[in-house]
Amino acid sequence: MKKLLFQNGTVVSASETKKSDVLTEGEKILAVGPNLKAEDAEIIDVSGKYLFPGFIDAHTHMDLEVSGTVTADGFDTGTKAELSGGTTCIVDFATQNRGESLIYALARWHKKAEGKSSCDYAFHLALSDWNQEVSRELEQVTARGIRSFKLYTTYEGMAVDDRTIYEILVRLKELKGMAGIHCENKGIIDARLEEVLKKQGSRRHVSEYPWTRPALAEAEAVGRVLKIAACADAPVVIVHLSSKEGYEEVRRARERGTSVYVETCPQYLLLDESRYCLPDQEARKYMIAPPLRKKEDQQALWKALAEGEIQTIATDHCSFTMRQKEFGAEDFAKTPCGMPGAEERPALMYHFGVGQGKLTLEQMCSLLAEYPAKLYHLYPRKGVIAPGSDADLVVWNPKTEWTLSAGAQQSAADYCPLEGVCMKGRAERVYLRGSLAAENGRICKEYAGKYQMAGKE
Repeated sequence: MKKLLFQNGTVVSASETKKSDVLTEGEKILAVGPNLKAEDAEIIDVSGKYLFPGFIDAHTHMDLEVSGTVTADGFDTGTKAELSGGTTCIVDFATQNRGESLIYALARWHKKAEGKSSCDYAFHLALSDWNQEVSRELEQVTARGIRSFKLYTTYEGMAVDDRTIYEILVRLKELKGMAGIHCENKGIIDARLEEVLKKQGSRRHVSEYPWTRPALAEAEAVGRVLKIAACADAPVVIVHLSSKEGYEEVRRARERGTSVYVETCPQYLLLDESRYCLPDQEARKYMIAPPLRKKEDQQALWKALAEGEIQTIATDHCSFTMRQKEFGAEDFAKTPCGMPGAEERPALMYHFGVGQGKLTLEQMCSLLAEYPAKLYHLYPRKGVIAPGSDADLVVWNPKTEWTLSAGAQQSAADYCPLEGVCMKGRAERVYLRGSLAAENGRICKEYAGKYQMAGKE
């Protein structure tokens, strides 16, 4: 098996940053330490560069049927986008539509991904139906490497009620599984959508959109879900947390002893609701759920990250083309909600986080690699540069200056939410299990991604 020796670099982990060499053999890391020697290895000089473990994006929606269409990125273009930015493993949401068995839903997602993924992939399983048969099936799917699940408190066809949330959390605790929950109050959203229609006579103007999904609707659902989780004595993940009010509910629940993990996304840290005041065609690009919030929400989230109160940063990559976004031209409620972000995430967190003193290198590594690996049972196979781990390595050049552009991205979405933003720091080379897979945004090796079972070392 081929050996690679990365010399003179700085290895980053969640706990420390230090000068070390890294020796890989085949798909695995063989050794990490100073002044390593291996006469039969190819020498790769990474002087002046950081070596991160391959990043993990634990919240993606590839090839998802939603809002009468399918996301622009399937596993083909979506995983190339991830890989180009330094992400070597995603955890995508396989989705059970109502009336489907869990086994059927999981098989569908395996078919979507197999042979089409350029980075490694694992699955969460989103649940929409709940009955005794689904409860029995949960034991089968956990045996097949699914340990994390998703529940929604909003969206027709996906929302589950409080009793169902409680029963699922109790069952998952028995099976050593865990749920991530999309928290927004469906009743408030539905009522406000009707109010806009009655007052305005239409729902054409995107500027009305954030009012229909207020931060308090997120906070109410977060608080309610965390009380249900406390009754079930089960841990939960609050996904894509967007607001100060929602975070305050998390803080109070933790003071009561509830076990809760929190994920946020770059868009909630870097973009605000002023984007919805752009002309409608432009504003629809930024229609996501929960919506973009105020600058004070950004500040609260950055502070929580710096204090270690938020555990992961994922993308919620759910991409559409501008033509698909135009489905909402006459009614913004019909706009497919979601944005691309797969390839930008590591660079955004380095430039705006580490580069501006809001995060340390170690925190970046934890938020983007080590913690999601641990939370979703991929560690230590993924998320760390250590002997025996997969040789997923990101050679990070802190000096590279480049510009975000839709024309240069791997995603099939035809716009970039941060078009024209100048960045400093980039994934110069990305190694997937020991093979060079991407270089400065260019894909060098396609379709080498493998399925990763949670909990299997």
